[in-house]
Amino acid sequence: MDARQLWLRFEPYHDVTYFTPESRAATDALGCKGGWMGYFGMRAAPLGAAPPELVTAVFYNFAPRMVARALPDAWAVASPADFLRVRLEGVDGALRRLLGDVSTPEILEAAALAREAAEAVDVAGRPLAAANRALPWPSEPHLALWHACTILREARGDGHVAALVAHGVGPCQALALYAREHSLDPAYMRAARGWTEAEWESCDLPGDLPAVERATDAAALAPWEALGASRTSRFIDLMTPLAVRIASANEAMRVNPMALDPVRELAVPGWNT
Repeated sequence: MDARQLWLRFEPYHDVTYFTPESRAATDALGCKGGWMGYFGMRAAPLGAAPPELVTAVFYNFAPRMVARALPDAWAVASPADFLRVRLEGVDGALRRLLGDVSTPEILEAAALAREAAEAVDVAGRPLAAANRALPWPSEPHLALWHACTILREARGDGHVAALVAHGVGPCQALALYAREHSLDPAYMRAARGWTEAEWESCDLPGDLPAVERATDAAALAPWEALGASRTSRFIDLMTPLAVRIASANEAMRVNPMALDPVRELAVPGWNT
């Protein structure tokens, strides 16, 4: 099993959480001051009214000042429960727009497989995965699929943070290494995560990013091993057209700090060979 190939399929489905017009409208309606306050409020809400220090620690690659501009002010705008409510509303609207019919047998089947994988995640040491999995499961299949993808995504992210720490790669350094590895614009990456040019330039760039990525992939495999090879392959088959359709229509996927391009990487002959 290839953990990155699985990530390529569930990440676009999860990303509608934050980077769509529906998401922005939902947090604006709460009273958020800008999209980043909405992002931090929605993503951190499963943790409760977490202080900026905790959110900075678990999100890892954001500059502390960027988090502190949104938190704890977001909790004065709305409660974590309200952020969770509008998060789901935004996701529902975005998926209905991007996918059209969300009541297909394929989505129902993918939701069941993804839920089984998500429930097989070992959340020990994975705070964001654990916090999201503690939330109630949505009843509608397209939202249950999103919830499972979110748990799987945050579990992979938690594991990635653990690998970075184990390999001695700091938050800003991780971004600088990733930008260099994937030919991403340093100015864009700095702005996306709130680091100054001086902080970026002072990063100690030497670091074994390939080893970090290998450790991240290895730590992300357990849920799929529990699901089994044939059912994981079926999940891949089901998710590929959904990921491509979402990525094709979601402007936020054109350029992103993850260097994620499902349209290019998945919409090719032989992708499942």
